[in-house]
Parts: sequence; structure tokens; C-alpha cells
Amino acid sequence: MEKDKALREHLLYLLKGGGAHVDFEAAVKDVPAAARGERPRGAPHSLWELVEHMRIAQWDILEFSRNPQHVSPDFPRGYWPNSAAPPKDGAWSRSIQAFRSDLEAMCNLVADSATDLFARIPHGEGQTILREALLVADHNAYHIGQMLLVRRLLGVWQ
Repeated sequence: MEKDKALREHLLYLLKGGGAHVDFEAAVKDVPAAARGERPRGAPHSLWELVEHMRIAQWDILEFSRNPQHVSPDFPRGYWPNSAAPPKDGAWSRSIQAFRSDLEAMCNLVADSATDLFARIPHGEGQTILREALLVADHNAYHIGQMLLVRRLLGVWQ
């Protein structure tokens, strides 16, 4: 169906950061290691906290969308890292790679013509894949905006 194809294309564009937003790749590009765990004055989160929160939330939404056995983390504590800074070398890169992988998986779910975007998720409470994809896009855009503000406050944004 042509309308279904157009909807999928619009969703994929939005999920990948299209439109009026900076995308995730631009937001995490060239962040100095020393800035990743710093909370600027007046900001509630560091870049690490935002990236890791985005990863956890996106993973949770994806797994809820495709796995009836999935158990979400405790809210809100389970959706945020325990420290302002990455706990060890490589944590920043691993979090970014996991975010990318889960975003790709959500895009694949949306792009798959066998996925009924409007069907209720059987183990949910009225959610659909369409709603969950929009939730991912909205949540990511919100926190990418926060990341840009933190980067500006730290002096590490163009």
C-alpha cells in the first residue's frame, strides 16, 4: 500500500534525526573525553548521563516492541547511569555503538512491510509499533537538544 510505504519512509526519516533536528551522530562527534562526565553549572546531566540514558530508554522501547518476555528497568532509577562520568575506558564508545545498533533495529522493524504499524502490541496496554517508533524519535530529539546545550555550556560545540 502506497500510504503505508510513505508513512514508513517518514518515520525512518524522523528516527534518523531528519528535519529540523541535529542528529545523534553530530551530537556525539568529537566530544573530548574530559567533557563527557562534566555537569556544567545549572545543567542536571552530563553528556555521559544523557547518552547512556538515551541508550537505555531506546533499548527498553525496542525490546518492549519486539519481545513479550522483556522486563523494563525500574523507573526512573533504572534509566540513568550511576555516575556522571563513564565508569571505565571504552564505556562511552560502547554506549554509542549500542545506541546505533538499537536505532538500526528499530528502523528495521519500522521498514519491514510485515510489521503492522497500527496493530496493538499483544503484551502491551494499547501501544503500537507506530507509537513506540514515535516515542523513540521524540525522546531522542529531546535529549539530543539537551546534549547540544550541555556541549555549548562546556564550550565543546561549534
